[in-house]
Amino acid sequence: MSIAVMKQDRSLLDPGMVSPILKAVEARFEEQIAFTEELVRFPSLRGQEHTAQDFVHRELSQRGYAVDRWAINTDDIEEHPGFSPVTVSYDNAINVVATHRPSKENGRSLILNGHIDVVPTGPYEQWSRPPFEPYCSGDWMYGRGAGDMKAGIAANIFALDALRDLGYRPAATVHVQSVTEEECTGNGALACLQRGYQADAALITEPMGETLVRANVGVIWFQVHVRGTPVHVLRASEGSNAILAAYDLIQALRGLEQRWNAKRSGHRYFEDHEHPININVGKISGGDWASSVPAWCSFDARASLYPGEDPREAALELETCLRDVCRDHPFLANNPPEIVYNGFFARGYVLEEGGEAEKTLARAHATSCKRSLESKVSPAYLDGRVFVLYGDMPCLVYGPHSENIHGFDERVSLDSVRRVTGSIALFIAEWCGLEKIA
Repeated sequence: MSIAVMKQDRSLLDPGMVSPILKAVEARFEEQIAFTEELVRFPSLRGQEHTAQDFVHRELSQRGYAVDRWAINTDDIEEHPGFSPVTVSYDNAINVVATHRPSKENGRSLILNGHIDVVPTGPYEQWSRPPFEPYCSGDWMYGRGAGDMKAGIAANIFALDALRDLGYRPAATVHVQSVTEEECTGNGALACLQRGYQADAALITEPMGETLVRANVGVIWFQVHVRGTPVHVLRASEGSNAILAAYDLIQALRGLEQRWNAKRSGHRYFEDHEHPININVGKISGGDWASSVPAWCSFDARASLYPGEDPREAALELETCLRDVCRDHPFLANNPPEIVYNGFFARGYVLEEGGEAEKTLARAHATSCKRSLESKVSPAYLDGRVFVLYGDMPCLVYGPHSENIHGFDERVSLDSVRRVTGSIALFIAEWCGLEKIA
C-alpha cells in the first residue's frame, strides 16, 4: 500500500497522516536528544572523523539499511571540476551512506545529507564546559558540533525512524549521507556524488534557523608564505621583517574585500546583503626568537566569491592584489611571497525559486513550524553546491536554529530541532510517498 505523492499524480500528503507523523517525532525526541549528545562526544575534528562515523555506521546498520563506508580517495575526484585541493592525509576522512530501497519505486528519490566534521574548539578554558562533553540547559544543547551539524544528522535519521514507528517507509530510494570534509573542502559530498549517489532532490540539515538557503557563496582557501632576512635585533634596520611584510599583504586583502563587496548590487540575491564577501585571515605564525628579525611568516586565509564566479579567476585576482603590494615594497619586490591553495576551491550556487522540492518543503515547514518558509543567502560555504552544480538536482539547505557555531559555547535549540525533524518527516512522506511495512 502506498500513500502521499506518486510519480504519476504528485498528490499531496494524506492530511490524516500529518498528526500521527508529528506525534511519532515527539515520541522519540528524548531518544533523539540522547543520540545527538552521544554523537557530539566524538571529537570529529579534521583527521579524527572515523570514530564518529563508526558510531553512525553502527546506528544505521542496526536500523536495517544497507550501509556503505569508505575513505575518500582523491584519485577518484581530483579531475572533477568541483574538487578542492588538499594537503593532509585522508586515511580517516570517512564517508558513510545508508540506503533504503522500497519494495516498488512509486515516489521521488531523496538524499538526506549532513557533515560529521567539526571545526577546532579554540582554548578549552574559554568554554563554560568542555566542548566535547555535551549538556542540555533549558531549550539548549551545548557542545562543539551540536549545531553545526550533528543535530541535523540526527534529525535526518530520526525523521525516518518516526515513519517506521507508524508502520511506514518511503516509497522511493532514500540515501542518508554522513560526510566529512565539509568544513574545509567539500570533497566528502563530492566523493558521494562521484560514487554514484544521486536522487531527485537533496536535503541538507545545516543550522539555518528554520529558513531555506536561496543562494550561497563560493569559497577559496589559501596560504601565503613570506620569507624575510633575519638579523640580530640590534641591527634590525638591516634585516627584512617577514611578519611586518605579511601585515602589508593582509592590509591589501582587506582592501580587495571592500572592492568585492562593492560589487554586490550586480549579483542576484546579494544586493541587500550588507557584507556578503569576507576575506578572513584565520591563522598566522612566524618568527623564531623575540630578539631576531623574523625570517618567515605564514598565514592562512579564506575568501568568498559570488555565485557564477569562477574560483580560478578569483584566485588570479587575489594573486594580482598581492603582486601589486610587492611591486612597490622594498623587500617583497625581489622576494615575492609563495601562495598555496590548500582547501576550498568551490563555486557558489543559486537555488532557483519555485521548484517542486521547495514547494513540498514549504508545506511541511508550515505545518510543523506554524509559519511560512522564508529564504536567505548564506555567506558561508555549504555542500549544496555539489548537488546543484554537479548533480543536477535541487538541494534544500534547511535546519534548526543554532548559536555560536565555530565559536565558544556552541548551542542548538531543542524546540527548533523538534520542529525541523517534523518538517523533514513530513517532507519525506510527501516527496517520496509511503508504503506499508510488510
